[in-house]
Amino acid sequence: RWPGVWVHGDWAFVDEDGFWFIHGRSDDTLKVAGKRVGPAEVESVLVGHAAVAEAGVIGVPHQVKGEVVVCFVVLRPGHEPAEPLRAELGDLVARHMGKALKPDRVLFARELPKTRSAKIMRRVIRATYLGKEPGDLSSLDNPGGVKAVAEAV
Repeated sequence: RWPGVWVHGDWAFVDEDGFWFIHGRSDDTLKVAGKRVGPAEVESVLVGHAAVAEAGVIGVPHQVKGEVVVCFVVLRPGHEPAEPLRAELGDLVARHMGKALKPDRVLFARELPKTRSAKIMRRVIRATYLGKEPGDLSSLDNPGGVKAVAEAV
């Protein structure tokens, strides 16, 4: 953000070597039980776990809370989907972000749908999860990612 000049609309981090890491849209916000959180914040907690290579987080409608958090994680080689790991990841998010933001579901996927520039396509994950049409997929680099989300366990 450069006041009075430009706002690019993405959350970004610049490391000590000057490399930029894009974390996602700053206008991509979940509202869970009156609390606002960016999916990238939850994803950062998840990828901090030794078993998690990638994470995609979405908000899905909920009658009482407005939205609930649903997490899709891709595991690192040598790790397998398991109920204890699912519970551990949910608890990890709750510890770091607060109990109200504990994921409603943690699902394991082989891969996540991404653009050619490797951005995770959360809108495609959300649409697939909710059984809706994903819309424009022209920037999708890996069509298998959509199928992987649909088959997530």
